[in-house]
Amino acid sequence: MEINQFLDATYLKTASQANLTEEETQQKVIELVKEAILYDYKLVMIRAIHIPLVKKILNEAKSNVLIGTVIGFHEGTYTTEEKLKEAKAAIVLGADELDFVVNYTAFKKGDLDLVRNEIIKGIKLCLDNNKVVKWILEVAALTNEEIIVISRLIKQIVFEDFGEENAKNVFVKSSTGFFKTKNNLPNGATLEVMKIISENAKPLKIKAAGGVRDYETALKMITLGVDRIGTSSSEEIIKREKNRNKGY
Repeated sequence: MEINQFLDATYLKTASQANLTEEETQQKVIELVKEAILYDYKLVMIRAIHIPLVKKILNEAKSNVLIGTVIGFHEGTYTTEEKLKEAKAAIVLGADELDFVVNYTAFKKGDLDLVRNEIIKGIKLCLDNNKVVKWILEVAALTNEEIIVISRLIKQIVFEDFGEENAKNVFVKSSTGFFKTKNNLPNGATLEVMKIISENAKPLKIKAAGGVRDYETALKMITLGVDRIGTSSSEEIIKREKNRNKGY
């Protein structure tokens, strides 16, 4: 298996979050893009501010690597209007795929109208502009039952409002990777969680993000039916695959 085309190589920390300067952060992004070109990853997932630079580097390299960015990140509590404004700006900058954080706080409070409305409008904006849209659930904040309900809700919206033919352009994604859990519990994708999402969201695409750091875990995710893996450990995963193919 060529695992590179499953990988969304990711760098989403702001300069302050990483305790770096803006210049150092930009250099991290440049290094990620060069790595993505070298290994032919599916996509680089970066903050919108970096899209013009990333697009320039990819164009100069004549690379097919896609550009993804995040919307409403990472809390998800932005208003629908704020998320749509952010998404429109990212589209203008040249993003190919937009990963929205579902307002899971509103969802947990039972405000399904708000959640349904933002999902419908977000999907419409992306599909109207020929973009792929992903919905980040933040699974560490949800119970298994809540994960089932919201996965089914997103699938229902796609089928009823946009047609099954658009299932290939809508993802259900596990996590931001930034959620703070208690007692060091997993804050991202686990095999259990991705199995639940797969069983309730398919035929929508699914993306495992948060905590996938090695080749063996990535392979298990793909076996479960995961279509994309968001990780900051892409190079380690690729190198492990190459060594494995060589019999090491």
